[in-house]
Amino acid sequence: MGRQHTSRGALLTSNLPQLQNMIKRDPIGYRDEFMQQWNHYDSIRKIFKISPEEQASHFRELVSFISQVASCYPKETAEFPSHLSTLLLESYATLTPEIRQSLVQNLVLLRNKGVITSITLLQTLFPLLPRTTSSTLRSFIRKTILSDIKTANLKTKNHKLNRAVQAMLFGMVERGMSGEVIGDKGKMKAGAAGDAARQYGAEAMWAVVLAKELWKKSVWNDSKTVSIIALGCFHPVTKVQSASIHFFLGSENEEEKDSDDEEEIPDAGGLKHRREINKKTRSGEKKIAKQLKTIRKKEHNKRNAPVTANFSALQLLNDPQTFAEKLYDYLAKHDKRLSLDHKVLIMQLLSRVMGSHKLCVLSFYTYIIRYLAYHQLQVTVILVSLAQSVHELTPPDVLTPVIRKLATEFVHPGVGSEVIAAGINAIREVCKRQPWCMEEDLLGDLIAYRKSRDKAAMTAGRSMLQLYREVNPGMLKRRERGKEATMNNRDNKPLPFGHNPDTPANIEGLELLEDHLDQMRKEAADGADGEGGLDEDDDAAWEGWDVESDSEEESDSDGWNNVSDDDDDLVISDSDDEKDKSSSKSKTKTKSTSDDEKEKDDEMKDEVTETNEEKTEEVQRVSTLATTKILTPADFALLNDLRIKAANEAIQSGQSTKSLKRKLASLEASRKASSQNPDAFLSESDILGPRKKAKSDYAERMASIQEGREGREKFGSSKGKKNKEVMSSSTNREKKRNKPIMMIMASGAVRSKKKASLREKQRKLRAHIEKGKRGGH
Repeated sequence: MGRQHTSRGALLTSNLPQLQNMIKRDPIGYRDEFMQQWNHYDSIRKIFKISPEEQASHFRELVSFISQVASCYPKETAEFPSHLSTLLLESYATLTPEIRQSLVQNLVLLRNKGVITSITLLQTLFPLLPRTTSSTLRSFIRKTILSDIKTANLKTKNHKLNRAVQAMLFGMVERGMSGEVIGDKGKMKAGAAGDAARQYGAEAMWAVVLAKELWKKSVWNDSKTVSIIALGCFHPVTKVQSASIHFFLGSENEEEKDSDDEEEIPDAGGLKHRREINKKTRSGEKKIAKQLKTIRKKEHNKRNAPVTANFSALQLLNDPQTFAEKLYDYLAKHDKRLSLDHKVLIMQLLSRVMGSHKLCVLSFYTYIIRYLAYHQLQVTVILVSLAQSVHELTPPDVLTPVIRKLATEFVHPGVGSEVIAAGINAIREVCKRQPWCMEEDLLGDLIAYRKSRDKAAMTAGRSMLQLYREVNPGMLKRRERGKEATMNNRDNKPLPFGHNPDTPANIEGLELLEDHLDQMRKEAADGADGEGGLDEDDDAAWEGWDVESDSEEESDSDGWNNVSDDDDDLVISDSDDEKDKSSSKSKTKTKSTSDDEKEKDDEMKDEVTETNEEKTEEVQRVSTLATTKILTPADFALLNDLRIKAANEAIQSGQSTKSLKRKLASLEASRKASSQNPDAFLSESDILGPRKKAKSDYAERMASIQEGREGREKFGSSKGKKNKEVMSSSTNREKKRNKPIMMIMASGAVRSKKKASLREKQRKLRAHIEKGKRGGH
């Protein structure tokens, strides 16, 4: 029989990858073959809706094939993406995991080929996140959403996509706001309504997670993103609310894991156990040693990772006063239902919003006063929240009962020294922000602890005394005000409540920055042969800014007059006042006033005039720099360094005083604080004060030991390794020869020889002789 030839259509029908390749090369020529497969797909799709188990693998192959070539036939496959989306959203529960994965991947493929838009894809993927139970598929959907939004905003902001996605996220959070929960865990009630509410809660959780991730990746950094997470702070589900609050607090140790692909630290004990069991190989030892080193590094970074507040997100809150009031109302309303940990979390956020925006929620202090007890759990976090909520616009009358409660509960002889130190430090932090809340008799009792024998209480008492020496020395007794306040006779009282400070006329040490910049300009000019330098950089920095000129024509046209230093009528001095005083006194004096007294008066007038002229020149010099240059944070950091340098030079030159040393210490502390985190809020260590180092647990001790062994040679004696031609250790016989005689005399072998009978000695002697004969042959 002759060989049977298969037709081209039958061959391509049975081989979809080959047909896919041919269609991509010639879409028009293979249109009939594609339409045949499309009709086949349409018929199988109708069967698949009724019975998903029948022909599932063939249906998956057809979907993958059409997704690959859909861009070649846009009119014929116009409804294909909607088929996939409808099948996923309406029949998700009846589909097998393989079909779900395939449909989602093909939708992403259609988006990559430009068949559908990002908005269409995201409208299908967002509802799938809370419904899927597969961690692999959930992670894939999450990564797809984040990467798609990030890619769309890579070059420029895609405002259309961002607005659409933010509206979807806002709706996901808002749908579950009316749900009712039971218990302190914030779980929804059972029943049909409870199931829908739980679904809405899962959607809200994913909306908050995605918004946080996009903020963290700097894809979204606008107020709309903050509004989505701010709405989550009032969600009835506690898990959603906790995740939203942690976003504003900037906490890393969150209760929930909002990241499925978060990199977990492997177990070091498991690796060591595996090394002991498995076969010992050199490559395996190196691999495990490398993994252990990575684990130690990750654990070190995790322990020392700073926790900073999300200050920029707090500043972008819309209507922070209403937000703070609603937060307090939620806290007071659900006080019995919420757990203590969650209530403390809400207190932290409320206090930071009040402190950063200078808000007044006066009922908060009445609420928090019930938790001010030294035996209260998490009392240090509560004290931090109390101090952070206070600012200069907080009424002192509201804070005075709080201060009195702190002193009654924490500062008395019946508690430990750490409790006393924490109480005084908490009072100090509150009084630092509102000095008028302190009572004079209570202040005297608190600063008396500066003579305590305990270091923590003594430091707290001294810090309280130093605070009121600076802000209001009038509340202290005369002997407690200090040398500087007494000698200068300062009336350094804090401003009355509600008064704003005067506009500052000068920045301390600004002339040092001006001299430094002038010197840099001269050096740059000398290096460039008198041209260029920092002036050109300054001119380039002002490009795009409308800067007023200092020319005489513009100043005259704006109504300003140039004032010369030679104008005698405008010399700023007290000479005129002195003249008026002298003229009024001269009327009462007799005519017998000597000429010498007149000459002394003239000399004093000249000295006062010269001094005031020097002050005027200094002010003009500072104001010139302040009005011609916008000082950046780098300039202020440089100014701080220059002030520290000038203070060190003054101390080395012999001008060392206590005030100068305190000034130097404060400058160094401000530089250290600015280098660490300028937006950091109050921490628990500020309340606890200096403490003795706590005893390390077993894991910390082992970690310290392992860290100290890194880079050292292997343990053991190096005598046989360095002092011999061939590396070898000493034998037991060599060690016995070097033993002291007294140790040998007390050994069991010597004692047995002394106590041996004649028969035993003969036996040993014969054995020794026989052994020698055998060795001799």
